[in-house]
Amino acid sequence: MSRPNPVAVGTIVWLGSEVMFFAGLFAIYFTLRTASPELWATESAKLNFPFSLTNTIILVSSSVTAQFGVFAAERLQSRATGWKPSQWGMVEWFFLTYVLGAMFVTGQVYEYAMLVSEGITFNGNAYGTAFYITTGFHGLHVTGGLIAFLLVIGRAFAVKTFGHKEATSAIVVSYYWHFVDVVWIGLFLVIYVLR
Repeated sequence: MSRPNPVAVGTIVWLGSEVMFFAGLFAIYFTLRTASPELWATESAKLNFPFSLTNTIILVSSSVTAQFGVFAAERLQSRATGWKPSQWGMVEWFFLTYVLGAMFVTGQVYEYAMLVSEGITFNGNAYGTAFYITTGFHGLHVTGGLIAFLLVIGRAFAVKTFGHKEATSAIVVSYYWHFVDVVWIGLFLVIYVLR
């Protein structure tokens, strides 16, 4: 009987603590929203739903590409054997994931600039504070994931033979990335859909 990988188990336990962190952010958001329904109605009307939906689709797509990277890592295929996506290795899939994640962060920064120009600032009112804290912490987590992808890609180039140790690194980074994507879906539903 094989024992579970301690790195994978540790990552899952750590993600459990991250769930609690984001649960606290959701609680703050809902508490402030309940206390100021008129403010929420006025300010949330300024959100650009089509833009945010597009940005969400980009991030969710990155979870799909990350999973294809995991499948390649599980086959111990670090790099492409041909130009077709069906022949890509972990590096190519993770690089595409990185590009999609970077597009999401860029989109979030652009959205912040647009909202600030419309008067929604961090210290302007409770809505702005709640919006920027919840989405900002998520954006920091996405940025951390992007750094992790670069480290895993770099490690694939640094080792002579791509083995189970490197595959495990790829898998645990994907756990984190999927978690970040699921959190965003929750934030998107709460902030942009259930205004």
